[in-house]
Amino acid sequence: MTHQLDRAAIDAVLSAAVARGAVPHVAAVVADADGVLYEGGFGVRTVGGDEGPVSANTTFRLMSMTKMIVTAAALQMRDEGILDFTAPVSAYLPEFAEQRVLTGFAGDEPVLVAPETQATVHHLVTHTAGFSYWFWNANLARYEQLTGTPNVVTGKSEALAAPLVHHPGEAIEYGINTDWLGRVMEQAAGQPLDEIVRTRITGPLGMEHTGFEMTAANRSDAATIHVRGEDGAWVNVGDIVGPDPEWIAGGHGMFSTPRDYTRFERALLRGGELDGVRILAEATVNEAFQPQAGSLEFPAELPTADPSASDTLRVGPNNTWGFGLLINTEDSPVGRRAGSGAWAGLCNTHFFIDRASGLCASIYSNTLPFVESEGAWAMFQDFERAIYGVR
Repeated sequence: MTHQLDRAAIDAVLSAAVARGAVPHVAAVVADADGVLYEGGFGVRTVGGDEGPVSANTTFRLMSMTKMIVTAAALQMRDEGILDFTAPVSAYLPEFAEQRVLTGFAGDEPVLVAPETQATVHHLVTHTAGFSYWFWNANLARYEQLTGTPNVVTGKSEALAAPLVHHPGEAIEYGINTDWLGRVMEQAAGQPLDEIVRTRITGPLGMEHTGFEMTAANRSDAATIHVRGEDGAWVNVGDIVGPDPEWIAGGHGMFSTPRDYTRFERALLRGGELDGVRILAEATVNEAFQPQAGSLEFPAELPTADPSASDTLRVGPNNTWGFGLLINTEDSPVGRRAGSGAWAGLCNTHFFIDRASGLCASIYSNTLPFVESEGAWAMFQDFERAIYGVR
């Protein structure tokens, strides 16, 4: 399949977003099975600093784009008989049996009950175990405030003690599932998660600038994270991830470059293989792009519970969860075909893999809040329209 992109149209979308202040910087890549079709970068890595412009080789925090890499390693382990997706989580981590479900509050006292069913590894992989994030769940945000429980970005291990907000299997509730999955994988493999990912995914794919622990070299070309100051201008806040995490965060802990992450996307687009290296069986990749949460749908809208961290996420109807991927079950109005897999990271990185059209793409800005409706989210939508020529 030959793809003809309007590169000037993509450039125009990205440069205009920086010019109008929607984002302080942006880098993006579009590729197909045969190679890269577009690379672009606009803006500087740090506003007010003397660092150079961003590019496809700039280091970005992936945040939740970490999840698909970890999920791919989990699928490898499942296929090799090392990890049982049908097993209860507590079979690998006995302390998980202490998890409770937050059903509400009696005054300022959280009401916690035992889960009606045991959460399995499959529940973790499909975000149906019942976990959430504070920025999209008001009850969890209140619980963390009342109890002093830190959120997971801090890197404090007590963050993993946050309760479920649904009974396992009740709903797709996006949350810290992949952090728990990473700990399960460590127990099953007898290896730390960073080693599992390096030996199974990033190493074989030649993703030399991707990992969990930034070196000095990585930091020297990294885009710092920006928030809006009181006057609306972008302000550098450095990093938001705790500097000394107490566990290896499978849900948000990785960094990468757009060029590196595109190698991972292309491997999935090609059915699990890139440059003669196979990371997943083609049948397993097919599973990842199919609904894996039964009849459950991903919420069309996730209202913000912390506007400083995230705006309301509006993915629209007709979405579900595969293995590590949001799957749109109907064609997207801005371009993607039904059956595409996609996800994003809290600091405004996004990717999608459209196997029907034979395209994959990703876009990177390290800013907060996530999916700011007139900022990064609008830019991402315009980027997708430009790729597909949707007017």
